[in-house]
Amino acid sequence: MLPLALHDFYSELTEEEILKIARQTGFTKRIEKKITASEYLVYFCKESIKGTVSYNDLAAKLSCAQVCHASRQAFYYRTTQEAVMFFEQILATIMKKKYQDHDLTKTNIKENFRRILIQDSTIIRLPQKLYEIFSGVKNAKSVVCNARIQGVYDLLAGEFISFSIDSYSDNDLKVAENIDVTKGDLVLRDRGYFIISTIENMKKKGADSIIRYKHKINLYDPISHKEFNLLKMLKQFDSLDVTLLCGENKNTKLRIIAAPVPDEIANLRRMKAKNERKTGKCSKELLQLMAWNIYVTTIENEDFNFQQANVLYALRWRIESIFKTWKSNLSFDKIHNVSEVQLRVLLNARFIMITLLYQSVFNPLEKLILAKTNKQLSLMKFMRFISKNYDQFIPKFYCSNNRDEAIEIAQRYCTFDKRKRKRFGDGFYLQTNTVT
Repeated sequence: MLPLALHDFYSELTEEEILKIARQTGFTKRIEKKITASEYLVYFCKESIKGTVSYNDLAAKLSCAQVCHASRQAFYYRTTQEAVMFFEQILATIMKKKYQDHDLTKTNIKENFRRILIQDSTIIRLPQKLYEIFSGVKNAKSVVCNARIQGVYDLLAGEFISFSIDSYSDNDLKVAENIDVTKGDLVLRDRGYFIISTIENMKKKGADSIIRYKHKINLYDPISHKEFNLLKMLKQFDSLDVTLLCGENKNTKLRIIAAPVPDEIANLRRMKAKNERKTGKCSKELLQLMAWNIYVTTIENEDFNFQQANVLYALRWRIESIFKTWKSNLSFDKIHNVSEVQLRVLLNARFIMITLLYQSVFNPLEKLILAKTNKQLSLMKFMRFISKNYDQFIPKFYCSNNRDEAIEIAQRYCTFDKRKRKRFGDGFYLQTNTVT
């Protein structure tokens, strides 16, 4: 039995299950002598959140733990395409096991939707030698290789349901269709995923969506089929809640919900848009539209209003906060000079650790601390703490005799400080976003 095996802490996978997956993916083809599938998995995952993972470090770690005395060459020869498939299947199995139908506290959203799916992406920089595989930015002076990480997060369950490692050129529009929805789902997305046909296809499957308005999409009056001037109508009525037609054939119905924002917020948006604009100037119409929050949705229920859309869309902040935490505290974007196979094993190892830490440690700990002290656990502080104190804290948290001590430690060092300023639940992030 491994002293630090995954199932010791998370009760998710037994060594038998790990070995079964290893054989199914071809990672293990015979009885293992030096490095078992469990040993390779556990130690690679644990080291992955600390930064770079070298074969020499892995070999030394297992040797010091008196698990095995395999050489760094042995780890090199185990890191193959079969290892990539092994880690991907382990991640998929953990995600499948972890999905539960949790309630979202302090809201009745659960009554209306089976899942609330938030999709977003983040970019990480890779070694230049991987440019031909993942692309990036290239000019006469320099070459920068990047990869795009896509994540789909279920807000109601508090869990990620998928990850992908894509080429930098596969932007949000290209992968907009790559989301598995079912009846009763609600999808929250940024305008980068705005494709009318995709929104329509999700609706046909019984899934609704809320997405930020994308400037210059063609909107038409449902009766006259004449072009609908959104800015003119907003200036006339200030707020809007209308169902319009869009698309080339004017046969897709979408609901537009809009309300004004304070002048201060509108001016901040305009300033941000002008600073970020790489080519040319922002159009006058675009700058004027920044005076409103505008959402496009397929929710037909008349009781659903702008305020509810505003609150729901503000929840997208959660996944962006998680991405920021990965990069800042879990070494997610620390990539040394690796091959494509090493890269995919490394990133999947980090996905596994993020999934387990977030869903099996942070979520229950957050509820325990809130119930006991009425304090809110900070995701950023906790992940920074766990990256430095993993081996000391995790055994305490999963030992019934030491659980209270672990809760007290987390409460002392990982909760938000008292302050008057509201945090992510107030929709501040949403209001300061621009419209493009």
